[in-house]
Amino acid sequence: MPTTGAPAGAQQWVPPRPHSIDELKQAAADCHGCELHENATQTVFGRGAPHAKIVFVGEQPGDVEDQRGLPFVGPAGRLLREAVDDAGIDPAELYITNSVKHFRFELRGQRRIHQTPGPAHITACRPWLVAEFSLLKPQLVVILGATAGKALLGPSFRVNRSRGQLMAWPGSAEHPEDFPVADIRALATIHPSAVLRADNRDIAYQGLVDDLKIAAGAVAA
Repeated sequence: MPTTGAPAGAQQWVPPRPHSIDELKQAAADCHGCELHENATQTVFGRGAPHAKIVFVGEQPGDVEDQRGLPFVGPAGRLLREAVDDAGIDPAELYITNSVKHFRFELRGQRRIHQTPGPAHITACRPWLVAEFSLLKPQLVVILGATAGKALLGPSFRVNRSRGQLMAWPGSAEHPEDFPVADIRALATIHPSAVLRADNRDIAYQGLVDDLKIAAGAVAA
């Protein structure tokens, strides 16, 4: 997937004063803010309760999500739903989205192999994430993995250094002024796909659940 210069960024496609998540979703369908739209099937926008208590932010859609147009409906999404249930979080009180809205992949034969979005893709797609937060009023932000952490907290973010800790939000953001929400909290954990890749899935899964239990307690408190 060749890159033809620096991405233009999504800002020109974002409605200046969006009234709903559906309005953002419709606008994002035409986004050409970076080259990823050229090979992806479609934009995969966030979904869930517009007045969610918890907002999950992941990396990017995968192969299944790209085809279906919905976030977290592939293997990692199924695992995340199990972890949410085991942590005692009501899925009806969630909104889930990704830092990057198009699938970045490398074609190997007939297979599309996931490639991690680069800093330019995270920056180009950031206006959509900011626009989502302009409408969402959660009590907690759950950051799933390194790409989401870098998108929200800056390039120095490391999952293993920050996971499971409740942080001020948007005070801990790289640019807190971008996120016009009341002071709430954020919590970082591993991306569910990391559980699928782990040598010991049981231990990795339990670690994810334990982090999400902290999130559940923070919302219940």
